[in-house]
Parts: sequence; C-alpha cells; structure tokens
Amino acid sequence: MNSKERWLAVLRRETPDRIPMDYWGTPEATQKVTAYLGVDDYWQMCERLHIDAPVTVNPKYVGPRFKDGFDYFGRGYRRIDYGSGAYDEVVHYPLAGFHTINEIEANYTWPLPDWFDYSAIPDQLKDKEGYPVRGGGSEPFYEYTRLRGQEQAYLDMLDNPEFLHYCLSKLVDFDYENTRRIFEQLPGQVTFTYVAEDLGSQENLLFSPKAIREFFFSGMRRMIQLAHEAGVYVFTHSDGAIRKIIPELIEIGVDILNPIQWRCKGMDRATLKRDFGASVIFHGGMDNQQTLPFGTVEDVRREVRNNIDILGKGGGYILAPCHNIQSVSPVENIVAMYEMGYEYGKR
Repeated sequence: MNSKERWLAVLRRETPDRIPMDYWGTPEATQKVTAYLGVDDYWQMCERLHIDAPVTVNPKYVGPRFKDGFDYFGRGYRRIDYGSGAYDEVVHYPLAGFHTINEIEANYTWPLPDWFDYSAIPDQLKDKEGYPVRGGGSEPFYEYTRLRGQEQAYLDMLDNPEFLHYCLSKLVDFDYENTRRIFEQLPGQVTFTYVAEDLGSQENLLFSPKAIREFFFSGMRRMIQLAHEAGVYVFTHSDGAIRKIIPELIEIGVDILNPIQWRCKGMDRATLKRDFGASVIFHGGMDNQQTLPFGTVEDVRREVRNNIDILGKGGGYILAPCHNIQSVSPVENIVAMYEMGYEYGKR
C-alpha cells in the first residue's frame, strides 16, 4: 500500500498492511531529524522513516497588500526566541478595541476568499499522488482569540455573546467558502479536512458543555456537512481532557479524533477505545510532554507498542505525536518512535 491507501484503509475500517504514521513537529525539530538522517528535506525524512504524512494544499494569497509583520486579518506579530527555536506571537489584535457589531462593520474589513487564487492547488499534488491530502477546514474560536485577545475572547462568552456570535459567523463563512473552493479544485481527491477547536485543559474542559454547544457546534456542523457531502473525512483536534464531550463530537460527525493525550484526566486509552473505538478513528497517542522529550529510547518504544496494542486493536488508529514535536526532544527518541511504529505496526 502507499500512504494514501493506508490512511483510507483505516478510515474505511479495512485492514492496512501496517499502522499508518503521521508527523507533527516544529521546524527546529524537523531540521534536527533531517540532519541526523543525512537527508535533504521533509519528504525525504518521511520516506526514510516510513511516515505517511498528508500533503496540505492551500490557495495563494493575491489580495490587498499588508504591512510587514502583519497578516491579511490585520494581526501584528513579533518573533519570540525561546532558546532552541522561535515562533511568531500575536502582539496586535485588530478587534481588541471594539465593543459593538456596528463598530466592527464601520472600521474593520473581513478577509474574502476572492483574495486568494485557487487555480494552482492541483499542481501542489505533483509527485505526491501516493500521499493523503488535507484541504480546507475551520478553527474559528482559535482565530477569534488571535483577533480579540485570548482573555477578552473568553470574557465575550459571558459579557458580549452577540458580538462573539457575529464574529464567529464571519469566520465560518470565510472558512466554508475557502474549503468549498479547495474541494472544487480537487474533486474526489481530498482525504480529510481539519474542523477543530481546543476544548480541554490537562484536567477538564476549558468551557462548559453548554458553551461548547452554543458557540462552537453550529459552525462545526456546517463545516462537517460540507466535507461529508464532498466525500471528505473530518479530522478534529482538541488537546486535553475532553472525555465529557467526545460523544457529542461523534454525534455531530467527527471521523478522526486527535491527539489522544492519554496522561490527561479521563483520557485512559483502553477506556476510550472501549467506549468510542467503533465510532471514531484515533490519531496521535505519542506523548510529547513527557515521553518524547524526557523518556528513554526504550520508553518511546514501549509507548509505541502500548498505543498499537490498545488504540490499534481491531483497527482504527493512526500513530502520531500528541502535538508538534519540540526541539528539546532527543532525535534518537523521534527516530525510535517511527522505527518501532514501522516494525510493530505490521502485526
């Protein structure tokens, strides 16, 4: 099987030749692995480690020019160096100063799908026909926190819900049309789309189930319906202790659940497999808070075996890290994860 066939076999509840494996990592972590393996780039790394990574397709931005250090939403960024790597952090939130919908409509321009060129998307699959394809998706509340500021975004749920609903609807409208146009360019070729929100902390949900239903599920249902009508699977990412809301995520149509942070409260792997294994595909399971950065090579190998034995029992599992592998993770641990997954995943 090639990588796309392997993913599809799992998604269709068929038996692949081995457990498929995915990769999430920071650029610094990826650079360490490619150097260690003596390969030139990401895709050579995937080939060497038998990683079944998806190809992510995106349109090209051709809209109005924006200032250096900003994006088309009007967000401003600052580069933050944390020693072993760097990331861009939002430091200017374009909706932070507004209090009413009228103020937004008078002073802010929402980005439009017409600002993007979708015609080059098919060319992005050139020489990658054997890999699964990820296209489109939505994570509107996350985007809202980066437009409004995280603290104010949370407060808006209680203090200004009409304002929040308005903004979320604008973001979902954009995501829906963007995703529809991507599907239009690749009819029958997109494997999955990303419909997500972070709902959990280490100990519990970040929001009440009532708030999740009120603010998140409407947009998610709309995106899920679009995907399923196009024959595309739905991949949902939510960190943390989300056990309480998993039945409702399945009910609204989620096909793939990531990242399975099994050290979080209520996220025991065997219980999740027993209760939900027949209804959703598990993706992730490799702990990158303790095992990958601070465990031994044997700890990593043991966790791979445990994940395959528990989450992969009877099918329905894609091996991957619980989030982006960080640069502090020893490269030997990263390589050991995929080498063990390749060998043990054939069972």
